Amino acid sequence: MTQDGPRFSPVIALLAVSAMWEEQLASILKDLGISTRKFGLLGHIYAEPGISFSELARRSHITVQSAHTAVRTLVDDGLVQDATAHAGAASDLHVTAKGARVLQDARERLFELDDVLAQRLPKVADSLDGIRAGIV
Repeated sequence: MTQDGPRFSPVIALLAVSAMWEEQLASILKDLGISTRKFGLLGHIYAEPGISFSELARRSHITVQSAHTAVRTLVDDGLVQDATAHAGAASDLHVTAKGARVLQDARERLFELDDVLAQRLPKVADSLDGIRAGIV
């Protein structure tokens, strides 16, 4: 591309907007003791009890090793239970009662943040909903 090329990049714009809102999400989740990644993992485990680490990693776009590490912290924090956590065995991941409460609180906060985005940037929110509808 030359210096005279277009100055606007949709990719860069999405990344910038994403970073801004991810930072806000991380901030509202902090006192719950979870990150945005752990929020996502917890949601996947809740939606599909018994999910494998491989599937969890695939859905989260992370490595299996990263999934193991993150889930270990969720287990240590009492949010997830691995019913067959021994070497060589397939894992049987389930969200605990504490994890379900944290997940519900996190979802409520996310919905509030969604409302803020829709109020502040209604055209962006509508566009994102249109993109989601076309992808999902």
